[in-house]
Amino acid sequence: MNLFINANKLKSIIEALLFVSEKPISIKIFNSIFNIPENQIIETINELMDDYKSKNSGLLIIKIDDSYQMVTNPECSEWIKIFQNFNTNNKLSEQALETLAIIAYKQPITKAEIDRIRGVNSEYAIKTLIEKRLIKIVGKKEVPGRPFIYGTTKEFLRLFGISSLNELPGLSEFQKINAA
Repeated sequence: MNLFINANKLKSIIEALLFVSEKPISIKIFNSIFNIPENQIIETINELMDDYKSKNSGLLIIKIDDSYQMVTNPECSEWIKIFQNFNTNNKLSEQALETLAIIAYKQPITKAEIDRIRGVNSEYAIKTLIEKRLIKIVGKKEVPGRPFIYGTTKEFLRLFGISSLNELPGLSEFQKINAA
């Protein structure tokens, strides 16, 4: 064993490396890092694997060929899916944010009017915003083809922490922010 690393320290360092690595780490890489016998590395990793299993942890260490990787426990998969759905439901792309801003300030507005302002097709952004319940169809415009008109929802107000559209910043407020 490397003179500078005791068994417990080796165990915690291997655990940290497995935690931060996005890919499996081979025994050869561990050997290059620590310069200790492979059987000692394997023994330490096996102890870590047993530790995680014995405490029924949300994390596990698995062996893949001659490499090891830290993964989530399959018993937690349903909870992870719920979290991922929750987490991704709150993210908006730049295109969706731009579309949302246009709708918030120009409502009621049609898709064609949004597309004209943005200079690109906004269909996907509108679909995303409807799915996230930030905008809704508020009617149909009284023109040929009777296109849908869109407006923001109560969920939009809640997400942005405002009680009405009157609280949206005006042009002068944006100019003050840009000047600062």
